[in-house]
This record gives sequence, structure tokens and C-alpha cells, in this order.
Amino acid sequence: MEYFIISLVAFLVAILTFFSGFGLGTILAPTFMLFFPVDLAIALTGVVHFCNNIFKLFLVGRNADKQVLLRFGIPAVLAALVGAWVLINISDLDPLFSYHAFGTTLEVYPVKLIIAVLLIIFASLDLIPRFKDLQFSKDKLPLGGALSGFFGGLSGNQGALRSAFLIKAGLSKEAFIGTAVVVSTFVDFTRLSVYATRFTQSGLIDNLTLVVVATLAAITGSLIGRQLLQKVTLRFLQITVAVLLIMISMALGMGIV
Repeated sequence: MEYFIISLVAFLVAILTFFSGFGLGTILAPTFMLFFPVDLAIALTGVVHFCNNIFKLFLVGRNADKQVLLRFGIPAVLAALVGAWVLINISDLDPLFSYHAFGTTLEVYPVKLIIAVLLIIFASLDLIPRFKDLQFSKDKLPLGGALSGFFGGLSGNQGALRSAFLIKAGLSKEAFIGTAVVVSTFVDFTRLSVYATRFTQSGLIDNLTLVVVATLAAITGSLIGRQLLQKVTLRFLQITVAVLLIMISMALGMGIV
């Protein structure tokens, strides 16, 4: 069942996110969390996200703006190291508390609570009108890179912050997309390098087939997205997905998932 659901989500979301900037990882990570522990789910999502980014890199990477890459990308990569390190070091902490509900004992772990809060925050960016057009001035690029990189390493969610900062960098649509893909690829590579210290323990090898299938589904979706959705408004989709993310996050934070 996980093969079908995860691959379907990867395929559909990759179509819708090729030009929209709404992150594949934002939706795919909670989907993986339905079937795997949080740290492994983030790592598996990272592999799919990275492979899909490599493919997109060949399609649009040449359009990236080199100046913006340096100012935004370097802080993002450095901060991604810190975020990934934090994730690994909080994964084995004891439960914060436990309680009885639904006829069973539920435990709330620090990593699940932190990821749940982060997912709710990023999902809220698409629900609250005030944050709909959230943007930052061009001189804040290094700060934006550090913030998006850190949260990318910690939770896999970097797209919302990255777009908010890059949108004011004076880039053309092509340069914006290319720059975002290059930065995202390097952040993925960085965090996966840190996650790799736990891959064997956490079961990546055991789920390699699932990663390959999901990656191929995402790549297929990206191809279709490039052909069909060069400019599209996805407000209804963003609201729907944001609500679902908040529901999953609440279940995660309560120890249900």
C-alpha cells in the first residue's frame, strides 16, 4: 500500500510543483511519516527530493543567477549541516510525555513534536492571507539562505522560506526557477550527507526499491509539469494541502502517527 500511495503523491505533486514553488518535500514527508519513523521518513523524502532535483537541474539549472547563488546558497548549505545534525541528535531522545487515548498509550517524542510544529508553521504560510505574499528585501538573502537551509536540514521544508526571499532578488522567472533548483539540490546533498551516518541503522537500504519507484514517479511528474504548467495559480490546491498537513501534524504531535 505504501508503494502506491507514496508514488502517487510524488507523481501528482511533482507535476504541480515544477513551476509553482510549492515544495515536493512539504507534502511527501508527511506521507512517508504515515508509514515510517519521522527521522527515516525525512531521510527517504530527502533522497527522492534530491534525485528529482538532479533531474530538474539538467532542465533549468543553467538559468541560475551566480551572484544570488553565492549570497543565498552558501549560507543555506552551511545551515543545512546544522539542521541535519540537530535532527539526528534529537531522534533518539526519550518521549516527552505519554497519555492514554483511543484505548491505548500514546507517546509524544521530541522529534515528532518539533517536526509537527514546523509543518504547521509552513502549512500556515498558505492559509493566512497576511503570509500569502510574504517577501523580504534583497539585502536579506544571506539570512534567508541560512533560515531555509536550517529548516531544510531539520525537517526537509525549505521551499516556502526560499521562495519568500528569492522572489525579491530581481530575478527573471527562468532565473528564479533555476536558482531555486540549484540551491535546493545543494541543500539536499548536504543534509543527505549528514543523514547518511544513520542510513544503515534506520533502514534506507531496506526501502531502496520504494525510493527508486517514488523517484521515478516524481521525475515523470516533473516532465509533465514542465510541459503543462509553466504558469498556473494553485491557490485552492495549496489551501487543501495546507489543511491536510495541519491535520497530519496534529496527529504527529499528539503521538497518534
